[in-house]
Amino acid sequence: MNIKDYMISLGQQAKVAGRELSRADSGKKNAALLAIAEQLASQADYLAKENAKDIQAGKEKGLDPALIDRLELTPARIQAMIDGLQEVAALPDPIGAISNLNYRPSGIQVGQMRVPLGVIGIIYESRPNVTVDAAALCLKSGNACILRGGSESIHSNQAIARCIEQGLTVAGLPVESVQVVATTDREAVGELITLSAYVDVIVPRGGKSLIARISKEATIPVIKHLDGICHVYIDATADIEKAINIAVNAKTHRYGVCNAMETLLVAESIAMQVLPELAKKYKTAGVELRGCLKTCSIMPDCIRAAEEDWATEYLAPILSIKIVADIDEAMMHISEFSSGHTESIITENYTLARRFLREVDSSSVMINASTRFADGFEYGLGAEIGISTDKLHARGPVGLEGLTSLKYIVLGDGHIRQ
Repeated sequence: MNIKDYMISLGQQAKVAGRELSRADSGKKNAALLAIAEQLASQADYLAKENAKDIQAGKEKGLDPALIDRLELTPARIQAMIDGLQEVAALPDPIGAISNLNYRPSGIQVGQMRVPLGVIGIIYESRPNVTVDAAALCLKSGNACILRGGSESIHSNQAIARCIEQGLTVAGLPVESVQVVATTDREAVGELITLSAYVDVIVPRGGKSLIARISKEATIPVIKHLDGICHVYIDATADIEKAINIAVNAKTHRYGVCNAMETLLVAESIAMQVLPELAKKYKTAGVELRGCLKTCSIMPDCIRAAEEDWATEYLAPILSIKIVADIDEAMMHISEFSSGHTESIITENYTLARRFLREVDSSSVMINASTRFADGFEYGLGAEIGISTDKLHARGPVGLEGLTSLKYIVLGDGHIRQ
């Protein structure tokens, strides 16, 4: 079977499975999630063995260390996948929930019911744990899904797929509810993003080039973000200890993730109090600093930032730093260079904090917190299918509710329109 026919067959099976899944009650969906979790736990050694094949192949191909890090399934990450499945199972089921039910003058009741989107195609790179997160959220929200992981994680994803299939079988749900594309042929991506007869939404997770390609070529609606250029602004009224701890965590907790800080903005009046101490901590962590002229005069190891640095998602131990006059200049910089992902202000001034929340137009805006919290698990969503910087249809971490839609319902008792 050629790639086109193979992808069409996946789409057809997903469409059929999606109809059955949309009728499944919460108990059955939760049973599937817990059964998958049990399979992952019982087959942890097998998962690690298959993952090791991908790690070795990645090193031989010379993959960037950040990509190798994303690829690795450590015992902690396997446990996190299990925990995520259990947490999603414990979440309220959004499907069928009725809201905004009101009587109209005609006597009818009009409201809205939450429903699945249908079939979701998810394309992602490196991180095999995305396979579990995506499957969990799609199952709970009543959506069938077709998952296409990167070629660098093919062994890991197929091992996880086996666990998912066994869990679905135990719960009595169609195994086609979650299908992991078994080929590494790049043509499969092109076919998936044009399967408009069977797939309702595409969610890409990966590098900028992948997402840009899918956004350009897809004939199906896309939920996406292109960059994670996140900012932390240390205001003149900031608590110094809070500011230093947050600025270090936001950058060094993990480098190859979209919610890591890439640019630090510091109010000029407090720069001499925070930057020398931060310079020491970043040096210890091995972070390369690129700054404006004023920053370089305070931090001797800092090199002069080029204009493109302010618009760069490093995904590496590199940080750009700019000294600004005040919150207005900080927000102006964010407006110009932010990707709309996550921004944080460190301040003890309530009025300025409220201004920042209101005026900064990103999918997550924070006060006195690390940008690393911009994550579906941390937000209580159980897991996330991605972080959307779009304004339609979902924005921010996309959890269960982001994978559903609303339809209007009308309740009458023989009513006719006059």
